[in-house]
Amino acid sequence: MQEMELIHLWKAYDKKLDESLQLNRQNATEITTMKVQTLLHSMKPAKLFAVIIGICWVAGLGLLLVKLFLNDYETTSLFFLYSLSLQVLITAVAIVVYIYQLSLLHNINLDEPVVLTQQKLAKIKASTLWVTRILFLQAPLWTTFYLSGRFFDNIPAGWLIFQCTITLLFTVLALWLFFNIRAENANKKWFRLLFSGNEWQPLMKAADLLTQVKDYEI
Repeated sequence: MQEMELIHLWKAYDKKLDESLQLNRQNATEITTMKVQTLLHSMKPAKLFAVIIGICWVAGLGLLLVKLFLNDYETTSLFFLYSLSLQVLITAVAIVVYIYQLSLLHNINLDEPVVLTQQKLAKIKASTLWVTRILFLQAPLWTTFYLSGRFFDNIPAGWLIFQCTITLLFTVLALWLFFNIRAENANKKWFRLLFSGNEWQPLMKAADLLTQVKDYEI
């Protein structure tokens, strides 16, 4: 009889332990999910601000470019026209990407399977890397937009060398970043320096927390 009581007590304890573990997993999942939600919400203001500023920038410069191309094309520096045109085009592409990311963030439902949320975060991560690479291609344009058609006429050799050197350096830097901003370089110091703001760190923290949630469900 004593042996049966011990077995019964052991089973009762085992059941309570399982219930306690299940409750702890549930609480951990809820707390972690709340943290993920907070991190994802923290990303929206910066992206929304970038979209608003970007639209104003593209609209303003776009109107200026239309006026210059239609009325003042012959008297306006081609360096200015085409440097500015490329800047507007690249900024417009970035705006589309940010709107796409805001749409993904808005449609994330943390009640859905974790895998689906992870897929959306992966898309945001990939598009963030891609748009950053594209935006850095603007760098050389900031060294050419102010040049005039007469820039190379009777220019001192020293100034010409300086201008060409600066443009070349910015071009090399832009191309290097374009080809090296990739997920596999995320642990490198220069990468962490570039991606230290509210567009990247909350995203990576949220992805790590979602992995924990997935482990809780196992």
